This record gives sequence, C-alpha cells and structure tokens, in this order.
Amino acid sequence: MPRSDQADSSLPRSLRFLSGGGEAARLILERDWTGHPLGKPETWPEGLKVALSLLLNSPESMILAWGRDELTFFFNDTYIPLLGPRRDWAMGTPFKDVWSDAWEQAKPIIDQAFAGQSQRFNDLPWKLDTDRGAADTWFTFSYSRVLNAEGEIAGLFIFTNETTARVLADAALKESQAQLKAANLILEQRVEERTAERDRVWQLTNDLMATARLDGYLVQVNPAWTRLLGWAEVEFLTRPFVEFVDAADHAETARVVAQLAAGEIVTGFVDRVLASDGSFRTIMWTAVPDVGSDLFYIIGRDLTEQHRTEEALRQAQKMEAVGQLTGGLAHDFNNLLTGMMGNLELLQHRVARGRLEDLDRFILAAQGAGRRAASLTQRLLAFSRRQTLDPRPTDVNRLINGLEDMLRRTMGPETSMEVVGAGGLWTACIDAGQLENALLNLCINARDAMPDGGRLTIETANKWLDDRSGRERDLPPGQYLSICVTDTGSGMDQHTIDRAFEPFFTTKPLGHGTGLGLSMIYGFARQSGGQVRIYSELGMGTTICIYLPRYVGDAEDDVEEMVAALPDHGSGTILIVDDEATIRHLVDEVLDEVGYTVIGAADGAAGLKVLQSGARIDLLITDVGLPNGMNGRQVADAGRSLRPGLKVLFITGYAENAAVGNGHLEPGMELLTKPFTLDALTSKVNEMMAASA
Repeated sequence: MPRSDQADSSLPRSLRFLSGGGEAARLILERDWTGHPLGKPETWPEGLKVALSLLLNSPESMILAWGRDELTFFFNDTYIPLLGPRRDWAMGTPFKDVWSDAWEQAKPIIDQAFAGQSQRFNDLPWKLDTDRGAADTWFTFSYSRVLNAEGEIAGLFIFTNETTARVLADAALKESQAQLKAANLILEQRVEERTAERDRVWQLTNDLMATARLDGYLVQVNPAWTRLLGWAEVEFLTRPFVEFVDAADHAETARVVAQLAAGEIVTGFVDRVLASDGSFRTIMWTAVPDVGSDLFYIIGRDLTEQHRTEEALRQAQKMEAVGQLTGGLAHDFNNLLTGMMGNLELLQHRVARGRLEDLDRFILAAQGAGRRAASLTQRLLAFSRRQTLDPRPTDVNRLINGLEDMLRRTMGPETSMEVVGAGGLWTACIDAGQLENALLNLCINARDAMPDGGRLTIETANKWLDDRSGRERDLPPGQYLSICVTDTGSGMDQHTIDRAFEPFFTTKPLGHGTGLGLSMIYGFARQSGGQVRIYSELGMGTTICIYLPRYVGDAEDDVEEMVAALPDHGSGTILIVDDEATIRHLVDEVLDEVGYTVIGAADGAAGLKVLQSGARIDLLITDVGLPNGMNGRQVADAGRSLRPGLKVLFITGYAENAAVGNGHLEPGMELLTKPFTLDALTSKVNEMMAASA
C-alpha cells in the first residue's frame, strides 16, 4: 500500500486510518480478524485507529501493544526486518506469542510502564531463539503507555532498534584496543628487556664493539677494548684509530673505510691491532654503515688465540704426517735394503768359494731391489712435489691412445674399457712419463676395486673454471683440461676420500700396495699447476679427475728413440761436478770405458775453476744440489757465460724448480734423475754429444 500525504481514497472511509502504512497496513488488511478480541478494523475504537495511524506513518522502528491484559502486537514497516520469519503471522498476534522467547525479560518492563514508569534502555541484551538469526542480541527500547479518553491504560508505544551489530563492533573494538594496549605493554617490556640485554652484552662481551666516524675516530667503545688491548677508553676516543693498526694493514683499512663511505657492509676484514704492552692482536671485523650519516658500527672478534691453536694443530698434524711418512719409508726401505744386502753378501760368499755359476740371479735380485727403491723415492718426491719433472707441450689424447693397449691388458678381460677423447682437446705442458704413471696407477686402482669385472672409462675434456668452480677445485680461475678415470667398483666413503692422498694410506690388504699411488698422482698434479679431485659413493663407483692447466701452443711431435743409431763409443772431454765421490768415480769409469775423457770436481767452485781454464770441455754434467754456496744451475750459467753454447746435463735426486729454471730448461740443457742406470747415462751423454757434433 503506497504512502502519501493524504488518505488513500481507494480505502473505505472506515479504514483510511491505515493510509501510508505500507506493507504493515497490507498485513492488517489481509489478516482474518474473525473471532479476534478487537474485531474487524472498521470497528476498532477511535483511540486505536489514531495510535495505529501514528505508528504506521512513523519512520522510527515502533511497536504498538494494544490492550491491558492481552496485548495485541502491531508494528510498522521499519520494524519488519527485526521479525525475521515471524513477519507473516505476527501482526495482531498476542505480544507474548510473538516474543515468547523474550517474554520473561519483557513482562517486568511492560508492567513498570503500565505503572507509569516510562523507561529507555540502551543496548539491552536479549536471548532469543535462532529462527531469526543469532541467539545473543542487543536492543535499544523506550516504553511509554497510551491512555484513552477516560484516562485508562489502552496500550503501550515501544520504540525499538536492534543494536547487535554496533554492540558487537564496539566490543570487538574494545577487545582490539585492550589487545593493542597489552601488546604495547609487552612491547615496551621487551624493549626494556632488550635494552637491558644489549647493555649487558655491551658491558660483558669479549668482542670489541664501537661506533666510529668516517674521519677515522671512534665515538664510543665498550669495555672489551680496554680489557683486551689495555688502553684507557679516553685514548681510543682521542687518537685516530689508524694509530692502533699495524702499519702493514693501513692500506687495507683505508680501502674498508672507502667501502663504508659508499654504503657497503664489510665482513671478514682482518687486521692486527696494537695493545698497550706493544704486542699485536689479530682482530676480524664486521662493519655496517649508518646510511645518511658519517657514522658506522663495528664489531671485532679476537682471533689471536684461535690462530695460535690452529698453528699448533697444524704443527701437530705435520709431525704426525712426518711420523707416518718416516715409519712407512723405513719399513719399505729396510725391506729393499735387506734384499740388496742379502743378495750382495750371497754373491760375495759364492765368489770367495769359487762358485761362479748362477751368479746372475743374485745380481739381478739386487738390481731389482735397487730399482724398487728408486721408484719409491720418486713416489715420495712426487708426493712432496719435489720430483724432477721434464715438462713438455703434450697432446694428452695421443698419449692416452698410445697407452690404450697396455691399459687394456692391465685391466684384464673381465673389465670393459672405453676411452672418450674430447675433440679439440687443449695442449698441456707436463712430464708425459709422469702422466702415464698416474694413469696406470688409476687404472690399477680401478681394476682392484672391481674384482668381479666392470666398466672403466677414461675421458678427457676442456674446462673453463670461473671463480666459484675454481674455488671448489682449489684452483685459480682459467682454462684447464681434465682427465677423468671412472670405474663401476665398490666406491669410497667420505673418510677414505679424505685420507686418500696421504702417503702410505691404503685400503688394500697387507703386501698389496704401498699407499703411495694416489699421493704420487696428487704431487705430480700440484707440481704441474693442477689438481686432483675424487668423486665417489659406496657401491656407486669412483671418478678421479686430474685437472691440468692449458698450454697455449702446439704439442711436440713424438721423437722415436734411435738407440741403435747412437754411437757405442765416443770422444771428447766431460766435466762432472758432484759432491758425492762415488758418483764422480762411477761416471768417470762408465764414460771412460766408452772413450770419453772425464774431469771431476767436488763442488761448484772447483768446477768453475776448470771452466775458467783453457781445458777443452764438451759437456758439463752437474748435480743440482751442491755444497759451499753455488748450486748446479749457477755453475751451468757461469759456464755458459764463459763458454757460450756449452752443453749441460743436470743429474739430481730432486730439484727445486728455481734451480732448474722453473721446469723450463734452455736449449742444450737436459735432466737425468737419480738413481739412473749406466745405460741411461751413456745413452743420454752419447745423444747430447752427437747433437753437438
């Protein structure tokens, strides 16, 4: 029914009090009032009609409860949303039936209103049935009675609004404010605790903590500065900090300050700081700039004792390694010396008794023991990276192809072997013989790890190592070639991998290995400027990779040794310089038999006198390590300054790289490693003398 400013002309005159009543008026008209105590609307008393007209046209949410004992329930359109599903039947129904769930709470209030005590209730809580929504609700009410013309109570006007949403929102806001207040209290408490904790750390820590300026002055320091370094606080705050820094670290300290000025954080910076007793403490610093100001904050940790402990540990480990090395060395050499001395004594007894038959076997046995001793010393020197190498530009693929047949025979028929050579493999400047020995050792180890057979792969590749991959392999960034030997054998655990390069460490049964194979490979690789890495898991096989630096240049062509073409006799004068008399005499005897004239000298000075004389000298043979202040290389250089083009043959048990030109000999210089066979000496001398001829 539409609202309007005038009575609805479509209604009978007796019902025009419903004009403007909207949906509520329609509900009145549609209700069957037959049998109702009030009767039909046309017959309602004038007071009820006036009250209803006021109710229906009010914009406020209102109820009219008409009657004294049995309150008939009327409502307007604004009130309808509060009824929920009760809307369709509530109009004209007794109040106590419409709000039966709230009647016990409402009845005392209604009675007080009828007694003339009009009241207003704000946000009054009501517990209702859930047919209309939540059970817990809140309402704002005002109750006022309606009197008829005779002054008797005719009913009640009730203004009502549900305030549940606002009450709940206010409660949530209060709870949120309470939680915020509690959180603030907790935060304040924690700030106080953290401040106290920070103050305790500042006071009690042994780390150096300070605020400093970019101009090099400290602003504040914690007590650890005085405890550790001995200076009074005022000295730290009034003197430039650089005065406390070791002069050797001044440049690096200035670089760090420049980084901080650029807004960078600095970590792990180490320098030495002067203590009041004149000693220096090693401090590692972390510094953080205060962006937007000239301040920065620093924390320093004293590493002095840690470094001393580490050095003591390294020394202990070194002594343990020396003990292990010398113990293993003594064991192996005693065995070899027993073999040599025993066979020589048997030979002496046979000759003394005139029994000259079958003497070769004693001689061969003694020589065999000597060769094994020589091999042992080479392995030891390789491990210590002091072996004499003869590095030459080498085609590694071609070297491996030349070894392939021998390696296949070594592996046996139970093991399949594959060689994968990278196309365009770079050249390496290495001692080819040492690489051959390294590959043979790796293949033998792989064979022993596959007693029931398996698969062996030898693979070469070019490698570009950046900073990260170089650090992972303990190598500087650059170009390398790798030679990797992979087997499908038993693999190694981490403990074995960690110890694999130690001298005399072996997992093989007693008598089946010296434990020097991998240590020799490691020494060869490191001395060649490369590295060795092991990749293995138990039951998954092993890959061992040798990394060698790239040589920019072409590999040398293979030169077939034409031993038969060398003369079996010679002529010329040779100067031998060696402090060991037995070696001088041995060389003298051997070369004299071939036809050479030999002059001997016991040290560099004596050899130099011979070179300064007018005697003819066609070849200088010199030990590298000589006594009395002049080594073999210095003798050779002095000899060449006196006699340009002089041929030089170095003989040595080991050689410092510097003594032989860091592995690169000049033309006309050769190396022969002790111990050498007499045939090897004769062949090398004949070769050099033939070349000079």
